[in-house]
Amino acid sequence: MDRTNQLNPLPLSADDLAAETGSALPDKEVYSLLDLNVDLDLALDLAAPIDLAVAANANVAAPIDAAVGANVLSSDSTAQALADQGVAITQGITGDSTAHSTQDSAIDQSEPVPTTPPAQAGGVHAVDIPDDISGALNGGLLNLDVNVNADLDLTAPINGAIAAQANVAAPIDAAVSANIGSTGSEATAVAQQQAIITQDITGNATATADQISDVDQ
Repeated sequence: MDRTNQLNPLPLSADDLAAETGSALPDKEVYSLLDLNVDLDLALDLAAPIDLAVAANANVAAPIDAAVGANVLSSDSTAQALADQGVAITQGITGDSTAHSTQDSAIDQSEPVPTTPPAQAGGVHAVDIPDDISGALNGGLLNLDVNVNADLDLTAPINGAIAAQANVAAPIDAAVSANIGSTGSEATAVAQQQAIITQDITGNATATADQISDVDQ
């Protein structure tokens, strides 16, 4: 009985169910589009000699004077702050600041040259041509086999010299007075500063850097 063209198909009978057949699904196979094989061989030879010379003459003076007065949540109070500072600073530097840096680098990163060249095999080798192409599509679409053999020689000799002379003077005078939340209060802050600063530098600041690098790569 044809059940495909009926609007209301009849249920399957026992004979119909017995006539049904089936087959097992094949084993699952994994197919790779990209086959990548990388063989990385690195040989690094690094050399970075560093030479640095620093010379400095410095005079530093920082006298500090401070006064603070405050009234907080007070009534009929007086806050006074008085700061009086007199500073006489004399700074003198007599001398030479000399920084001399000498660097002599001899770096040999060359590879030894073989004395005997490798033997070359003579004759012409026949090229094998496959005659079975049935498995041409069994592998991936792209098969990469990368072999990297790198031998790097890096050299960075660095030489530097710094010479400095400095006079620094920073006198600071401060007075602070405050009334906060108070009535009938008086806050007075007086800051008086007198600073006499004499700075003198007699001498030379010299920085010399000599570098000789003999690099054989």
